[in-house]
Formats: sequence, structure tokens, C-alpha cells
Amino acid sequence: MTVLSLGEAERTLAAGVAKATEISVPVNIAVLDTGANLKAFVRMDGALLGSIDVAMGKARTSALFQMNSEALFEFCKPGGTSFGLENSNGGLVVFAGGRPLVMGGEVVGAVGVSGGSVDQDDAIAQAAAAALATVAVAV
Repeated sequence: MTVLSLGEAERTLAAGVAKATEISVPVNIAVLDTGANLKAFVRMDGALLGSIDVAMGKARTSALFQMNSEALFEFCKPGGTSFGLENSNGGLVVFAGGRPLVMGGEVVGAVGVSGGSVDQDDAIAQAAAAALATVAVAV
């Protein structure tokens, strides 16, 4: 089992901050381990306070289900196979901006981003997650 190190969590944050800076959107970024426990967090200058909880919720949703946060919407929506699922686990956030963190083909945590539009949050989360996608896992 691969464990997300502090250095890897910080690399994820740095990649997210770089993308957010590039597109001029101040955001909150949360990095959680596979147990949905906080590993690292950053609130950029000017990021909305109300988005702190949303970033954490997106990361938590992604960590618990090991998929992009928006993928759960298909299950939760009216007429979906699991209508109301977003009310489980203390509340889930089922729109874009949460992504699993994968190293060596193994999910090691998740990142959640909030503060911009949904598309901006997702682009930042994608950049943050990509920072670990190429990291080799020692055997």
C-alpha cells in the first residue's frame, strides 16, 4: 500500500496553486489521504471563506469513492440509481473539482478545489492531480 507523503501532498498543492495563478483565480485546495483525512491545505490570498468547506467536501467525496466528484452526480440525480446518495457520509459534493490522486496506478488520496467556477475548479484539480500521476512508486 502506497502512502501519500507530505512532500507529495505539497507538490499537489504547488501544482494547483500554479494553475490557479495562471488563470487568475484564488482558490482553496485540500489534499486528503485515502482515509479522507486532511494531509495538506492552502487558502490562496483572496479565496472565498465559504469555499474552504466546499474544497474539503470535493476532496472527501473523491477520496471516499475513488472517482472524480462530479461522477457521483449520475448516481445521485433524480431518476439516478442512488438518488439521495449525496446525503450520505455526512454530505457529499457531487460537482466538479474533486479528483483522486493516483501514483503507480494506486489511489493514494484526493484533491479538492473551490473558489472559481466549476470548470475553473476542475481545471485546477486536474493540474494538481497530474503532478502525482507520473511519480513512480518504489517497490
